[in-house]
Amino acid sequence: MDHYLLFVSLAAVGIFFSTSTNFLAEAQGAGKPGINYGLLGDNLPAPDKVVELFKQRNIRRIRLFQPDGAALKALHNSGIEVIVGTTNGELPKIAQDPAAAAGWVKDNIVPHASSVTFRCIAAGNEVFPSDLAQYVGPAMENLDKALADAGVRVPVSTAVSMSVMGPSPIPSTGVFSDAGLSFMSPYLVGFLEKKGYPLLLNAYPYFAYDPKVMSLEYALLGSSSVIVQDGDHGYTNLLHAMVDTVYSALEKVGAPNVEIVLTETGWPSGGGPEWATVENARIHNSNAVALAAKNVATPKRPGKGVETYVFATFNENQKPEGTERHYGLFNPDMTEVYHVEFP
Repeated sequence: MDHYLLFVSLAAVGIFFSTSTNFLAEAQGAGKPGINYGLLGDNLPAPDKVVELFKQRNIRRIRLFQPDGAALKALHNSGIEVIVGTTNGELPKIAQDPAAAAGWVKDNIVPHASSVTFRCIAAGNEVFPSDLAQYVGPAMENLDKALADAGVRVPVSTAVSMSVMGPSPIPSTGVFSDAGLSFMSPYLVGFLEKKGYPLLLNAYPYFAYDPKVMSLEYALLGSSSVIVQDGDHGYTNLLHAMVDTVYSALEKVGAPNVEIVLTETGWPSGGGPEWATVENARIHNSNAVALAAKNVATPKRPGKGVETYVFATFNENQKPEGTERHYGLFNPDMTEVYHVEFP
């Protein structure tokens, strides 16, 4: 998770108290909630111990931000499915040189492809907004060709935050911002639509939460009643409202069939305002996992749950001071910060 401030204006209108075949369709995304496995700590357990922890806790999907060789080797024959990304710094070379893309696939994917199930390759993480954004689309295309040439059938995408969105009072009005539109359309989104690949989305109700205009229950995904009515669609939680806002924006740029995989969502257990607590983190992440495990669909996409990855496995001491160090479900010694049940 990059350090950014989400701009989501869902709160402005009463969210307070009151078919092309997708590449992942053959292995449905929902029902197996996952977790992000970050490595920015100097006191983290060895990858083989972490993989055993995942298996003990019934965590069957993970996301790696980069192809760490030790972590991937530990995942061999574990039955755990993996989303893995390039670093943002690798994007220019991969985008400008097909041979570099082929080399990245040869070095990082091919040695593990027979023993690890890769769900997706991410060309960078939250690259927009930055000068590197221009390289994402070409990098995706080069990686896709390199994977095909290597005989590895894995979708390619990129992970974006809600910073691509413009003001969207309710989900049906979701639009990309002018700057976001230059990044998302038509090149990048057209590639995903044509290939049937998903868009990877990082969405945090924590960043959108404003106690002046919405209930904490709604942000923690805990409401049992509709809080936001948007035409025929009723929303009981902020996370699904955020996802549907992005779906609306995708529809408006001619990509109605692009699925969203929720690669990050989470809530800090400390290091911030008074609502950054262990209990709130437990509630939010337990609810996020339950929504995915129970295949609870968003109102715009009935009948199909959202593949969801909670952020994150550990509290990582090499991240910036503040909430960034307090997203882990586990301490570095593998004891729980709080309990989340992965069914």
